[in-house]
Amino acid sequence: MRYRHRLATAVLVAAAVTVASCARPDHDESQPAWVSTTGSSLPLPPGAVVEKAGSNPGKPILVDGLLGSRRPGNENVEDRVPAILARGRLIVGVDQSQNLLSFRDSTTGELEGFEVDLAREIARDIFGDPSKVDFRFVDSADRVLALEAGTVDIVVRSLTITRSRQDQIAFSTPYFTARTRILAMESSNISSLADLEGRTVCVTNGSTAAERARSLAPEADLLLVRNWADCLVAVQQYQADAVISDDAILSGIAEQDPYTRLVGPALGEAHYGVGIASPGYRHDTDGLIRQVNATIERVRQDGTWWMLYNRWLGPYQSTAGPPPLDYRPEPERDMQQKDEG
Repeated sequence: MRYRHRLATAVLVAAAVTVASCARPDHDESQPAWVSTTGSSLPLPPGAVVEKAGSNPGKPILVDGLLGSRRPGNENVEDRVPAILARGRLIVGVDQSQNLLSFRDSTTGELEGFEVDLAREIARDIFGDPSKVDFRFVDSADRVLALEAGTVDIVVRSLTITRSRQDQIAFSTPYFTARTRILAMESSNISSLADLEGRTVCVTNGSTAAERARSLAPEADLLLVRNWADCLVAVQQYQADAVISDDAILSGIAEQDPYTRLVGPALGEAHYGVGIASPGYRHDTDGLIRQVNATIERVRQDGTWWMLYNRWLGPYQSTAGPPPLDYRPEPERDMQQKDEG
């Protein structure tokens, strides 16, 4: 039922755009730059741009030598996050169109998905009530900015832990392992990276998938969009031939359109972490990092992680389970807590 409602919504959106496009004259040199260069006469998704093949070489994504997160420790909630407790709600940056992970159900209007439920588990451990969450939509390119500005407490939005991002923000210990794959229409004859030469690949702007696509498919144009739902529409409207992203994200796209499929082997692996502003003179977030990690440890131990995975992602992919905990050495703090214990 959930699939039919979402597919119907996507079809209605595409139909509305098609009707609007019929009123425009045939393509000429005066047509605006946002009209696709991929063969479709329909306008690109809002904010989308086409990046020509090879115009922006991919940068290496460092996922080795990462800094570990901060252990939960022995403190209680009142000591870790007093300001959030006093406010009475946790403010969480999420997507609202990333099917299976974080999306707004078209029938109920409610936010749902693996990452939405994880955010609610974090709120449960702070307040004893999973509903005390204020969800706020953040674009892929604005996740770090939202944390720095303090408009959200945490970001739970398929945020890959990389060394360069750790120079900007702090991360929880990983909560999910994702594998980079290709998604294409069944009729596209795309089955591997080699088939992307001369084609157009859709990715979200500012994502690790965009950097991987630049490196893995340097002879393909990139359609840079604001969210992954735009990639589904772009593929359906023949503005893109394929999507490169993590299998968790692509599973959500494939669930909405039975004519799409994941092809080829995994092209890489990465871990998702909860994004949090780096502790320092501007942000008192040391306790928040430890509180989030306490929840991640708890859902791993009590079976909640598997319950969430089987509910949302289990029917569409396989996993070995949650990724290993990753913490940095803190010998002085560990010794102090041992003495206090």
